[in-house]
Amino acid sequence: MNFLHGRISRTGLKAVCVPGLNCYSCPAAAASCPIGALQAVIGSSKFQFAWYVVGFLIFAGALLGRVVCGFLCPFGWFQELLHKIPAKKFSTRRVRILTYLKYGILALFVIVLPMTVVNEVGMGDPFFCKYICPAGILEGGIPLALADAGIRAGLGGLFTWKSCILLGTALLAVFFYRPFCKWLCPLGAFYGLCNRISICRLQVDSGRCTACGACSRACRMDVDVFRTPNHAECIRCGDCAAACPHGAITRVFSIKRIQEKKETAT
Repeated sequence: MNFLHGRISRTGLKAVCVPGLNCYSCPAAAASCPIGALQAVIGSSKFQFAWYVVGFLIFAGALLGRVVCGFLCPFGWFQELLHKIPAKKFSTRRVRILTYLKYGILALFVIVLPMTVVNEVGMGDPFFCKYICPAGILEGGIPLALADAGIRAGLGGLFTWKSCILLGTALLAVFFYRPFCKWLCPLGAFYGLCNRISICRLQVDSGRCTACGACSRACRMDVDVFRTPNHAECIRCGDCAAACPHGAITRVFSIKRIQEKKETAT
């Protein structure tokens, strides 16, 4: 009913984060976005290290890696739906360098700016949520504005700017696979750093793999799976395993491989 009345949930569950990118201001959100929560703590006038939020992100990353992006993120699902619209599809391999942009956004807009650019009482803005995040305008801004006349009356240039970002992202998602996830999402950047150590991972059987490249051609995240099965861009969707003619790729949930690497190193 919050969608009809232009309200957001303010229950105690809002102190808890969910793994994916979901806007705190969405009328349907029962819990908080980890990126928004992290900025709220960093930008507070009484700044303390965000132990809970960072600990939660490390736990989710070490457990799942970018499985969160593939299966638990509402905005990722939104892009998946848009990409199903019949239209010519384009590869992003030639602009792979843009995948590094999200790490810069994580460092600058999520951490550095909220910490350093503050007002007279020492509070910083949630720069990523406020100026970039298209999920916020889709899940929170637009539904609340449609339902609440007071909010509509206060809309200005920032709402227009964020709406343009959302529109651009939506159009790109029709032609390119998950452009926001690949290029802009700071949460995807963090989970990508965890991919190589996450318990949920891809495993390539070297005895079966013939390096035919079928898995790489099937991967819409532009990963050469047989070479780097746990690349930072892999969202564990399973398309590569389905495309492999030799059944050499499996999705596993184990720390065995990690232990083996440690033993080899020592």
